[in-house]
Amino acid sequence: MNAQKGFTLIELMIVVAIIGILAAIAIPQYSNYTSRTRAAAAAAEIASLKSAVNECIALTGAVAACDAGNNGIPATNAFTATKNVTTLTSIADGVITATTGATTTAGVALTYIITPTFGAGNANMIWTNTGTVCDAVRGLKPGTGDCP
Repeated sequence: MNAQKGFTLIELMIVVAIIGILAAIAIPQYSNYTSRTRAAAAAAEIASLKSAVNECIALTGAVAACDAGNNGIPATNAFTATKNVTTLTSIADGVITATTGATTTAGVALTYIITPTFGAGNANMIWTNTGTVCDAVRGLKPGTGDCP
């Protein structure tokens, strides 16, 4: 007599069920991870614009003259879009507004809005991010990227 070798239908169904459960957990986590990575990369790409605004404020002594295309700050149309910063919307009075490649679970792009605070006698520029990119699940966690 020859004994048959192989898996039973029940064993195969259990393996498929386990793979399905693992995929149901892993895919959303991967999506969140990708969005957080794009948000962090957007912060890195915007850092050069922050430096330009810092230099403008140091030269002029005020944020009012620090607009796109003036005082060493690049024009918005000179910005090359990437997967991380899809649109540089504006730089007005030192406030940098951009749209990132990070998204909500519904696919809506997260915004990056950072505002400089400059006080006379301050040693450092204080930046505050009020954009939707300050999202602990899909964007930047509190304390990173100028998020409160």
